[in-house]
Amino acid sequence: MKKHLLIVAFTAIVFGSCYAQDVKTLDVPTVVKSALIKKFPEAAKVSWEKENGNYEANWGGKSGEDNAAQFTLAGVFVEIERVIPLSNLPSSVKTYEKEHENGAAIKEAASITDANGKITYEAEVKGRDLIFDDSGKFIKAN
Repeated sequence: MKKHLLIVAFTAIVFGSCYAQDVKTLDVPTVVKSALIKKFPEAAKVSWEKENGNYEANWGGKSGEDNAAQFTLAGVFVEIERVIPLSNLPSSVKTYEKEHENGAAIKEAASITDANGKITYEAEVKGRDLIFDDSGKFIKAN
């Protein structure tokens, strides 16, 4: 029984740290909340998650997640992910989807801009996120 509990606890720690976890606004460091307000003053009705050690602020749209900005524990901006219409994806993304995903529909698309201004695109297909560079060249699947 002890061995089983140890395995369950280990699994929860390992896999819990890989996925986003909801965080109460009160538990988000003030420096992170201040960084969000400074960088994105339009952010309203913000919900928070912790993902890969960073804090992620979500706001906007019907789901409240049309924008997702990540900040480090020290309040340093990492990236902003914004939901975009499928028509705003580079045409090569749609070509890739038809050729490599058996024509499975793209459910959602986003543009991601990192702290250096580098833009990538994300297309959700069959529950996976396909990542493309700014010209639409495939990079990886998550």
